[in-house]
Amino acid sequence: MRIARFASPAGGVSFGVVEGEADAPYEALTVAAIADHPFGPITFTGERWALPDVRLLAPVLPTKVVGIGRNYAEHAAEFGQDVPPAPLIFLKPSTAVIGPRDAVRLPADSQQVEFEGELALVVGGVVRDVPREKALDTLLGYTCGNDVTARDQQSADGQWTRAKGHDSFCPLGPWIETVLDPADLGLRTELDGELRQESRTALLIHDVPTLVSYVSHVMTLLPGDVILTGTPAGVGRMVDGQTVSVTVDGIGTLSNPVRAR
Repeated sequence: MRIARFASPAGGVSFGVVEGEADAPYEALTVAAIADHPFGPITFTGERWALPDVRLLAPVLPTKVVGIGRNYAEHAAEFGQDVPPAPLIFLKPSTAVIGPRDAVRLPADSQQVEFEGELALVVGGVVRDVPREKALDTLLGYTCGNDVTARDQQSADGQWTRAKGHDSFCPLGPWIETVLDPADLGLRTELDGELRQESRTALLIHDVPTLVSYVSHVMTLLPGDVILTGTPAGVGRMVDGQTVSVTVDGIGTLSNPVRAR
């Protein structure tokens, strides 16, 4: 099931289920509105729109976004860094979250803003101290994410809060896929249609169940919270006027224009 959050032609914001074949073109898909939220039983309202007639929003509004650093060996190597023995976690604020086709805004005080395409996990309930073998059961599903980073600020500050916390620095979408095996998914990032990152989640140093369990032993995760699983090698700079697209097999593609702030 693909769960989207959208603004409808009738006004207001709703969650809905995206209907249509997985390989159908965007124009052939529809979205059926559901009552309330997707963190419980799904009840349809009876309202339905063609997907091109609605505006897709960030699929969730998390209380927090937990990032994972250096979780692909080749990404650690491209920065001359060691692979961490345990997941290296950091936080992005909820105000960094934007949706599909929303603009990543480049802050004036950074000259090196970079894309980082990732698989994102969406938490489905209140989760604390979950064992690894039960971790996948705590997830609502999966979406595409872009851990946008001001690399010059990251280097200058010696820690990551400012570099990764700017408004618009966490695109998510286009929707949440609830039925998916995250063990070996293809991940690709394109900049203006040119392939820049290509890897598979099978190459994650710390896999999805490990990440969920580890984070839940540090902090309580709430419904809609997001864990970014890490980015592979190939990260690079984005500039005003470009478009960055992150594709994860079984989910879809998240595209965002890049604009000066």
